[in-house]
Amino acid sequence: MIIEPRVRGFICTTAHPEGCAKNVHEQIEYVLKQGTLAQSPKRVAVLGCSTGYGLASRIVATFAGGADTIGVSLEREPTATRTGSAGWYNNRAFEIEARKIGRAPVTLEGDAFSNELKDAFIERVREKFGQLDLLVYSMAAPVRTDPDTGVTYRSAIKPLGAPVEIKTLNTESGEVYETVIAPATEDEATATVAVMGGDDWKRWIDRLADAGVLAPGFRTLNYTYIGSELTWPIYWKGTLGRAKVDLDRKADEIRSRLGRDSARVVALKAVVTQASSAIPVVPLYGTVLFKVMKQLGLHEGCIEQIDRLFRTRLGPDADVDDALRLRLDDWELSDGVQKEVLRRWPLLTTETLGELADLPEYKSQFLRLFGFGLDGVDYAKDVDPRVVPG
Repeated sequence: MIIEPRVRGFICTTAHPEGCAKNVHEQIEYVLKQGTLAQSPKRVAVLGCSTGYGLASRIVATFAGGADTIGVSLEREPTATRTGSAGWYNNRAFEIEARKIGRAPVTLEGDAFSNELKDAFIERVREKFGQLDLLVYSMAAPVRTDPDTGVTYRSAIKPLGAPVEIKTLNTESGEVYETVIAPATEDEATATVAVMGGDDWKRWIDRLADAGVLAPGFRTLNYTYIGSELTWPIYWKGTLGRAKVDLDRKADEIRSRLGRDSARVVALKAVVTQASSAIPVVPLYGTVLFKVMKQLGLHEGCIEQIDRLFRTRLGPDADVDDALRLRLDDWELSDGVQKEVLRRWPLLTTETLGELADLPEYKSQFLRLFGFGLDGVDYAKDVDPRVVPG
């Protein structure tokens, strides 16, 4: 079949197997050019391993650090007439390349929130790794079912207390407009914490610790985003912010059990993901931010951010902020970048968007998530959606 992108709002319902494999290859090539990591964990787990920062973590750990990895993600399998999810192709492309250099990756695809998958994960760790040196938690989901109570929670990305009027962007039409977002109810805020807070992360760590599969000196990282004052009304000061506070609280609880350096929340920069594209104001902020950071020579995508994390922030003397987080959003939040973004913000209109921001780059990065728009891929070719090129 000929596979083309089918985009509806912030969702792309198709993915290209060759394009996804090329995207994985390009990230691997970037990491290889940076050189090897001598002091790197060798038995690494990545929860949410198939796209974005999770995939980048698996690539850096393997191709720079020489690690064997076990990954977990929830994917859609392809059929003869329907493509799989981008992550389904990414997982297999990663495994093909990892095995070429003698590594032995393991991937489990299923509901990482469930007790059943956690149990299956523990058995594979015992069988293949013995113990783990590092676990990266990079999961993003709008819905979570509590495995003990059976209650399903749905997140709501809204402000707290009062409505917020905010500038946002229709990424399809390029229209810049003002919108009003109603505040969350207390039930919605509670549900967002249940989905996006630290409860599942801590459950994973407690279960693994109880099973005896955490090595001495084990560490765990949980990726988050804090953002700037432009995104705070809907982000840090809203339901998502309350979830982030819970994440910091759970990190403290993990450190209380496993040691002061065992758990770190990692604040990363804004990048294009399917999840972030659904948050009002974030796409518009991203289009401006990317243009400014490129002009200043500071722009990073997922693979550049995670490579920098592994090379400069995982040592015992790495700087942390007052909440003991590792900050990889330092370039985004630097004075030079933020002053210029803030200068441009009130000037943004539909007419000035092309001058002040970079919507084509945002769209390009979004389509790359699904394997589209990569150089060297023949998108007019008839391909079998069930086959990942090796």
